[in-house]
Amino acid sequence: MATFLDLGIHKEYVQALKELGIKSPTEIQVKIISKLLKSKTDIIGLAQTGTGKTAAFGLPILHYIDINKPQIQALILAPTRELVQQIKKQLFKFTKYSSEKIFVEGVYGGEKIDKQIKSLKRTTHIVVATPGRLIDLIERGEINLKNIETLVLDEADEMLNMGFKQDLNRILKYTSGKRHTWLFSATMSDEIKRIVKTYIQTNAPVIQVDKKNIVNANITHQYIKTTIKEKPELIIKILEKRRNERGIIFCRTKLGAQSLSNFLKEEGFSVAALEGDMQQRDRDKVMRAFKNESLQVLISTDVAARGIDVNNLAFIIHHQLPEQLEYYTHRSGRTARAGKRGFSLALVIPGEQQKIYEIQKELHIKFIEVTI
Repeated sequence: MATFLDLGIHKEYVQALKELGIKSPTEIQVKIISKLLKSKTDIIGLAQTGTGKTAAFGLPILHYIDINKPQIQALILAPTRELVQQIKKQLFKFTKYSSEKIFVEGVYGGEKIDKQIKSLKRTTHIVVATPGRLIDLIERGEINLKNIETLVLDEADEMLNMGFKQDLNRILKYTSGKRHTWLFSATMSDEIKRIVKTYIQTNAPVIQVDKKNIVNANITHQYIKTTIKEKPELIIKILEKRRNERGIIFCRTKLGAQSLSNFLKEEGFSVAALEGDMQQRDRDKVMRAFKNESLQVLISTDVAARGIDVNNLAFIIHHQLPEQLEYYTHRSGRTARAGKRGFSLALVIPGEQQKIYEIQKELHIKFIEVTI
């Protein structure tokens, strides 16, 4: 098994990785880092959340930065403010032992634009941004992307799902020149194929992570047979058994998340709903409470949960099974982080049993049926 040093990662980054508990590279890190450090190229990475892709593109970017040039050399685009903050934080942690200072700025909505403009006036080598806010800065002439050498589109499929198609096209046109584009996506939709065809070199390597390696090995997958009517009482029983643990309950719709949250609050549980169209202020408040553990359970839709990275989550409950297979991976991957164990529990109503078999077969995992 290759180590980070074998892949060509500098010693000071390896030291920082070790401190973060990242000792050996994941499959995608091995494949991508070895390609990107050998030669500057465009690349397409097909991988879900939880496969370690931030380090896969983040470490090569850090290697490529020339600190003698006080200009923006790399741009990373991500769908949500949380993901932008998370990527920025990780890059900062990777550089803990670097002798040379690499400056990273985060640019996203929900924070005063003047504050971000001020930050960008200082030396900045890497910008991590959401597409909407970046367009604002470009239009105001407050950001210079003419010298960027690397453009990363992280979770490109999700950016398109969230309606950033026009913004993405404008940014890609605006930054065209000698840059290399690294695109990461969980799926290869027609829209993604169009971006690839228009903006990425035809000979760009496509790196796909074997699906078998995606779903965390430390997760125990369980399901309970129930009915729609019995679900609320069942969730109460599950949460009572796990009074001292934190977790996320996933619902398919905003309405479902809201009504389950209201019901559980009335029953005396410490819960809050996270929804896609919440004001950023309210969303931050909920996330703060969840992170500092004053809130026990988060109730969320798949879209709203993008970019959430919280340690020590003991369980995930699927109030309904997700529509798309990769959402099961996204959801369950929120638990069992950093070598810890976790539970993923699906509530299955009559007629959904087949879906459990499909998930097992596709993702190479084993479900255990449990009763409470």
